[in-house]
Amino acid sequence: MKKIFLAIAVTGILAGIYSFVPNTPKAEPTTFNVVTSESKVEFVGSKKSGYHAGSFAVKSGTITTNGGKLTGGNFLIDLNSVKTDAGEKLDGHLKAPDFFDVAKFGEAAYEITGVKYANENTAEVSGNLSLKGMTLPVSFTAKIRNADDKGFFAQANFSLDRTLFGINYGVGMISPDVQISVYLFGKK
Repeated sequence: MKKIFLAIAVTGILAGIYSFVPNTPKAEPTTFNVVTSESKVEFVGSKKSGYHAGSFAVKSGTITTNGGKLTGGNFLIDLNSVKTDAGEKLDGHLKAPDFFDVAKFGEAAYEITGVKYANENTAEVSGNLSLKGMTLPVSFTAKIRNADDKGFFAQANFSLDRTLFGINYGVGMISPDVQISVYLFGKK
């Protein structure tokens, strides 16, 4: 009898305590549109005698956050927009079938499939990169600089092996690893 009374008393006390705990509403996901005028993808390709730097414009995309944390998104890269430090000759060669073959494959796409935060503003981002008719998993560390009601900004720096996407021109003279920097801005 004492055990039953004790169980009822404890249940009543717990019910009383939890009735005063505020019900915290779940955060709703927020979707930002990529600000194409501010976002870009930069690259540095190295060769035995030096390097060349360049960039691509981001064509479109969306970024999803929840509770101020990146949760997903995707963006399109306009490969035809390539600009390099060497000018039109190299720009044209990068657009040719030796490299990006923009006549057939004018865009590259990245879709986020997972985000795991290492700390408050550093996240391991995994996703799929579609380039030259191939889609492969590409993961990198991103610095999330801002993810609030006013907007979103993140940047990432990583190395990408171009030969995985069939871009084999000059291997042996030109490094297969290309250094990539992504700057992504979003607004509601």
